[in-house]
Amino acid sequence: MELTSPIKQIINHLEKIQSFNAKDSLDDTRKYLETMTLQLSGEKESVAMIEELNVPMKNHQIPIRIYRPKGKSIQKSSAIIYIHGGWFIAGSFETHDAVVRKLANKTDAAVIFIDYRLAPEHPFPAGLNDCVDIVKWVSNNAESLGIDNNQIGIIGDSAGGALAASVSTQVGELLKFQVLIYPAADNQLNTESWKTYETGPVLNKEGGIQAWQWYHPEGASNPNPLAVPALIEDFKNTPPTLVFIAEHDALRDEGEVLAQHMKDAGIPVHTHFYKDMVHGFMHMGEVLNETQQAVNEMAAFAHQHLKTIEK
Repeated sequence: MELTSPIKQIINHLEKIQSFNAKDSLDDTRKYLETMTLQLSGEKESVAMIEELNVPMKNHQIPIRIYRPKGKSIQKSSAIIYIHGGWFIAGSFETHDAVVRKLANKTDAAVIFIDYRLAPEHPFPAGLNDCVDIVKWVSNNAESLGIDNNQIGIIGDSAGGALAASVSTQVGELLKFQVLIYPAADNQLNTESWKTYETGPVLNKEGGIQAWQWYHPEGASNPNPLAVPALIEDFKNTPPTLVFIAEHDALRDEGEVLAQHMKDAGIPVHTHFYKDMVHGFMHMGEVLNETQQAVNEMAAFAHQHLKTIEK
């Protein structure tokens, strides 16, 4: 495993992060992700507006943020629904704020960020249901949101990539495209890339096993394909898809398997292999040029499928 100097710099930094006053391993994981993204994401771009809403459901509310891009009218905007990563157990508005701001400005789309329910407090299918419900809600309320309901895409990273892939099989007819960023597609953790990167960088197998047990407790004996998208056989309604794979990532092989399954099902899929990159490189814009490169590529893909004007 040959790592570039910037990646070595990042890994050295990650090894020094200490979660402040963590109560337990779950709290430690959540605070670690917050600290990592705060320290490595780089300067946050300004956007025109950020709106926070609580979308009422039958028995709970789903918090969302709507990021409006600079220099864009709110009327009839295209939209991108963003589903964050964090092993299904971590992640929040703040962990992905820098990335989402970049996406909004580069795509000229309103980015709708879902603060879905997390495991272990809310195991599968709670988080997935929240994401499906928000896609439907955005489509149904597009006019009042200033959004064109015929111009909606979805992006998910890591665990969010798994959720996005499953969302698309449920309500893909409402979506023009999807982007899956190093998706967590399989709960087996037995691929060659997991053997190579069992102890990192960034992810480790012990943490992955625990996260999957919390998210999908029945997964070891009775896995549900909507929780474990590597098992999906029917990609009905799945829109054209862009998949990012990172070279030095334990999730590399399962991401490639998921992309191949989509291709075999006849879905238009483009896979971009990010050489030298590690899991989570989208949060490392302070050090890596590839972060902006990936944002630019996502924007170009969105512009192919949405009626937007590239900046």
